[in-house]
Amino acid sequence: MPSSDNQPALSPTIALAETPFAVASWENDLIDAVGALCAGFATTAAEYDDKAEIAVDNLKALHDAGLSEAVLPKNLGGRGLSYQAFGEIVRMICEADPSTGTIFTMHSGAGVSLAQLTQETLGAFYADELRSGKRFSNALSEPTSGNKFLNPQQEALPVDGGWALDGAKRFVSGSEIADYLLVNALVDGEPTFFGVAPDESVTIIPIWDTLGLRATRSQLLSFNNTVLRVSQRGRAPLFTDFAVIPAGLPMISLGIADAALGAIIQHATNRMILGKPLSHQQWLQFEVAEVQSRLESVRAFIRQTLWQADQGVPAFFGNLSRAKYLANKIAVEVAQLGVRVGGASGFLKTSPIQRHLRDAQAGQLMAYSTEVLAGEIGRAVFGVTDVESN
Repeated sequence: MPSSDNQPALSPTIALAETPFAVASWENDLIDAVGALCAGFATTAAEYDDKAEIAVDNLKALHDAGLSEAVLPKNLGGRGLSYQAFGEIVRMICEADPSTGTIFTMHSGAGVSLAQLTQETLGAFYADELRSGKRFSNALSEPTSGNKFLNPQQEALPVDGGWALDGAKRFVSGSEIADYLLVNALVDGEPTFFGVAPDESVTIIPIWDTLGLRATRSQLLSFNNTVLRVSQRGRAPLFTDFAVIPAGLPMISLGIADAALGAIIQHATNRMILGKPLSHQQWLQFEVAEVQSRLESVRAFIRQTLWQADQGVPAFFGNLSRAKYLANKIAVEVAQLGVRVGGASGFLKTSPIQRHLRDAQAGQLMAYSTEVLAGEIGRAVFGVTDVESN
C-alpha cells in the first residue's frame, strides 16, 4: 500500500517471526514497542539530518522502553537480549532514523563493553550507570590507526595513578552527550582499555559537517594528558563477550537499505508517467526485482549469522564481517537505484531518496570499510595469511 508523503513507506521485508530464527516472547514485545517508537522517529529523521543535531528525545525514548537493561548480559544484571533480537531492533531503528540507530549501537556497545571489560572491578558500577540512563561513547579510532580501531598507535605514559594519554580519537558518535568514554591506548606496547569520565582534559574538536549520518555528531576528541586510571583499566576483549557493535554494524546498513527500498516503492507508486504509475514500467520492475531479491538474500545471511552467535558457533564472528560487507554493498546499490528512479526530484534536499544515498555511503566507510573487509574475506577464501600477503 502506498503511504502518505509524511509517513515513509516500509520495505516489504520478510518478518523475523516468519523465519526459523525465533526470539523469546519478551523480546518480541520489546521489538513491537520499538516499532511503535520508530514510526515517530521516521517523521523527524530528515529534520535532525538537516540540522546535524542528535535526536536526544529518540535516545531517551529507547532507554525508557527498556533497551538499556535489555542489552546488558544477564551476568551483568541485565535481561540478556539475544543477538537476533538486538539485530532486528537496530535494523528497525535505522530504517526509521539511521543516525539514532548508529548512536544507540555505539552507546550500547561502549556501555556493555565497559561493564564486561571491568567486570572484576567497576563492572557493576558501569552496568548500573547504563541501566540508569547515562550515556556512553566509543573513543577508539585514531587519525593514524586506519580501520584497526582495536589496535591503537598512541601510547599512554606512566603517571601517578595510571597513564597519561596525549592524542586524539576520531568519529566518536554521540560524544557531545556522553557521560563515559571507552578509550584504548598502548600501555607497555599492548592495547589496553579504560573507562573515562570526560573532564577538562578532554575537548571536542567540532569537525562534524559530513554528508551522511549527520545527526550522529561523530566528533574528534582531543585528549590533553588525560589520566587513564589504574582503577578504570579493563581486560582485553574475549570471544565470549557480547559483541554489540560487530552485530549492530550490518543492521545499520540493512535498515538504510530497507528505507531506500521503501522510498523507491513510495515514489514509483505515486509518480505518474504518461497516465500510469512509474511502477508499471518494466525496466523498473526488473531493476527492483534484482535489488530486492539480493536484499532478502543478505538479510537471510545476517539472520543466520546472528543465530550462530546466539548458539555460540565460532564461525559467527568472521561471518559478522562478511555480513557488514554484504549489507554495506546492498544498501548503496538500493540507494543508487533510488536516485535513478527519483530523477531530479529525488535529488532535491527535501526528498528522502538523496538522504538514503548519503547514509548508505557512510555505512561502508565505517570501520571496517568494505575495502578492508574485502581483503580479509578474500584472504580467507584463498587461505592466505596476513604475513604471506605482506
